[in-house]
Amino acid sequence: MAGKTGTSRWLAAGMTAITLALGTVSTAHADASLLNVSYDVTRELYKDINANFIAAYKQKSGESVAIRQSHGASSAQALSVLQGLQADVVTMNQPNDIDLLAEKGQLVPANWRARLPDDSAPYTTTMVFLVRKGNPKHIKDWDDLAKPGVQVVIANPKTSGNGRYAYLAAWGYRKQHGGTDAQALDFEKAIFRNVPVLDTGGRGATTTFTQRGIGDVLVTFENEVSLIASGVGADSFEAVYPSVSLLAAPPVSIVDKVVDKRGTRKEAQAYLDYLWSPAAQEIIAQHHLRPRDKNVLAKHATEFKPIRTFTVEEMFGSWQKAQQTHFSDGGTFDQIIVDKK
Repeated sequence: MAGKTGTSRWLAAGMTAITLALGTVSTAHADASLLNVSYDVTRELYKDINANFIAAYKQKSGESVAIRQSHGASSAQALSVLQGLQADVVTMNQPNDIDLLAEKGQLVPANWRARLPDDSAPYTTTMVFLVRKGNPKHIKDWDDLAKPGVQVVIANPKTSGNGRYAYLAAWGYRKQHGGTDAQALDFEKAIFRNVPVLDTGGRGATTTFTQRGIGDVLVTFENEVSLIASGVGADSFEAVYPSVSLLAAPPVSIVDKVVDKRGTRKEAQAYLDYLWSPAAQEIIAQHHLRPRDKNVLAKHATEFKPIRTFTVEEMFGSWQKAQQTHFSDGGTFDQIIVDKK
């Protein structure tokens, strides 16, 4: 993990640009309320999950619960919780963001992954490309992102787990094709020379590409690409799956210090447990995320294109090692940004 100086700079970089979107279910008559602090491309997902959980919890327990949402760049969101945002649960897009809460704030225990199934990750996704209709730049794989004349939209890896996954996917691709670390670094430099703007989060990058019309290719989560490719304006874009990509398993956790202070542990635990229920897994699949439930996944098998993936642990040893090497102060990403300037 980044040291104190790195954390403060990371916070400054993320929080100056972040917009916290709080979606509130009325708490006036609720028996309890929860705040779910999440990353910024899960707005639609949790809007649906929350409504279904509230109804299911009322039917099962006879008690009402209200849920508020906060969305932003994942790493900046984690830092907000570390700095005092009273999250009952966090639903982040990478383990590092919850490890930060354990290591820097003792807000969750170090073994938080072991408290829920699947290392506390209720679904998976991966990084793919969104290009403009007809794919005029003929973008097919990670190599194409490094070509001169191609504009690439990627979220800032310093503030966004989305950007971090994209960066690590490109690095891993080059290493899997026989590249050395030095060659992988040069590859990243070539890609980021093609990046016209670094948005703080994945949804901001999507807006830059789809609404501002900047860039030839957007690198983002599969579910975000599927949402765009099947939504309003879909005839302007198309999805491209690279030959290999990085597996993302976004994790969740209760924030122990908050729920114990607020007396909401029972509701928070029920909320996270619900994410593995068949009903929630179906909602997850409908939002183009790959569910853990094998029956639900089989039902939606045709919606998820096969793609070869590798994990952070396989390629980089651990998230902690990847963070220290690539995203801490003076790491490889800082070298890239200096070179870009």
